Amino acid sequence: MIRFGPAGWTYKDWEGVVYPRLRSKGFEPLEAMASLFDTVEINTSFYRPVSPQNAHRWLERTAAHPHFRFTAKLWRRFTHERSEPWTEEEVRWARVGLTVLHEAGRLGAVLVQFPWSFRNTPENRDWVDGLVGAFEGLPLVLEVRHASWNEPSYYAELAERGLDCVNIDQPLFKDSLAPSARATAAVGYVRVHGRNYKDWFRQRAAPIERYDYLYSAQELAPWAERTKEIAQHPRVRDVYVITNNHARGQGVANALMLQAMVTGQRVKAPETLLRAYPEALGPYVRPEAPREAPPP
Repeated sequence: MIRFGPAGWTYKDWEGVVYPRLRSKGFEPLEAMASLFDTVEINTSFYRPVSPQNAHRWLERTAAHPHFRFTAKLWRRFTHERSEPWTEEEVRWARVGLTVLHEAGRLGAVLVQFPWSFRNTPENRDWVDGLVGAFEGLPLVLEVRHASWNEPSYYAELAERGLDCVNIDQPLFKDSLAPSARATAAVGYVRVHGRNYKDWFRQRAAPIERYDYLYSAQELAPWAERTKEIAQHPRVRDVYVITNNHARGQGVANALMLQAMVTGQRVKAPETLLRAYPEALGPYVRPEAPREAPPP
């Protein structure tokens, strides 16, 4: 099964674009996303571990959608704060909420996302080995961004351990990992970040600036083909396609476009999103059936 969805679901700049600016009582953004997509990537888990309370709450809000799955970014303590070894307590804290989702059968993948500065060195390979052992039993997928990892031994090692490599789209600078369609485990993963060259490595750029990009249909078309290629791999069971260009709901628009391209079927989209991106979404959105006039 191929699942499409955005990274995260609660952003201030989505109001009036993805979600109505004036919400009805009881409106839940996560429920709205689950009615559009079969997955979302939990973004807050990068900044702090998922609490069991939140995990149970999210399960309740998506209970009406049995095919829906979460993916979750691993806490940055394990990927970006590597000056000191982690502790067993930190591992336990990071695992507890993820385990709630996993035991409920709703956790598709745990994204271990390393920065571009994480190079293919013996020390960093040891760090990855330690992480795989610490989070054994959870469905890990590894995202690296530096081209030094693009070697057969790395992919062979992932396949041997049942770990998937994340296929990414990112601004291509010197030594940036290029687009790919690899599958090394039962879970295939595609992650598109946008191509905002101006702000990608700018030191003071906020996340909303770094991921401020709307893909054109022409730019997405190769990723639709790569997604199909990954899904056809004999070892792959599920594919997750995540759009991380979240500024102003652009990732939601691009996730819908990718879904339509891969499935060959038009999709439904919030009216507010269609108004925001009519040219991009227009060819891929299923028109609503005309409403019957009320009786006289």
